[in-house]
Amino acid sequence: MGFTGFTSEALRFLFENKMNDSKEWYEAHKSEYRKLVYEPFTELVKELAPTMTQIDGSIITTPSKLISRVRRDTRFTRDKSLYRDNVWIVFLRDKSQMSTSPCFWFELGQSGSSYGVGYYGAQTGSMAVMREMIVERHPVFMKALKAYESQNEFVIGGDMYKRSKFPDQPENLQQWLERKNIFFQSVQNDFDLAFSKELPEILKKGFTKLKPIYDFLLFVESRV
Repeated sequence: MGFTGFTSEALRFLFENKMNDSKEWYEAHKSEYRKLVYEPFTELVKELAPTMTQIDGSIITTPSKLISRVRRDTRFTRDKSLYRDNVWIVFLRDKSQMSTSPCFWFELGQSGSSYGVGYYGAQTGSMAVMREMIVERHPVFMKALKAYESQNEFVIGGDMYKRSKFPDQPENLQQWLERKNIFFQSVQNDFDLAFSKELPEILKKGFTKLKPIYDFLLFVESRV
């Protein structure tokens, strides 16, 4: 079938599912979820898989393992609502380490979409090793830095320390050094890209640009 773009009906379903917040309502409309949300995401993963394997031969490309669950895990949060109104895919090596491993993602929500690479929540040890490599100008980092600074599609993100820990470092390196977590993302505050059949090609090109940064993050993890 191939990926033809997400639709406003998919967003409507996600919104209504969250508003109803009912297992009974979801079960009665489960066929809509599969048709409008799960199947398009599956087609998207299939089209991205060859490129992702070229980026990292150990990365997971099985759709059922990459597509976020529509039902929330409420065990460790005060928000006990059952369902979310956004969906994402995450490409990484080990799903059990999703929150602390470097990964690629694409997310669709009620205000637009985003895609990029980085950590959901990097471990303190990972960030410490990263800073050491940045300060010593490790060749793997320098390649990642060059990749980042030679493009304008992605913006660095992640909470920063209130007080500088590396005031003597160049400003462009402080953007990496002063963060508690780190990721690189492109955000769309509309649905032009998500609704387009060109989305897979845009993601392939974007993720390929990010490969040197992903390689750097993998190298960091190998030294933790």
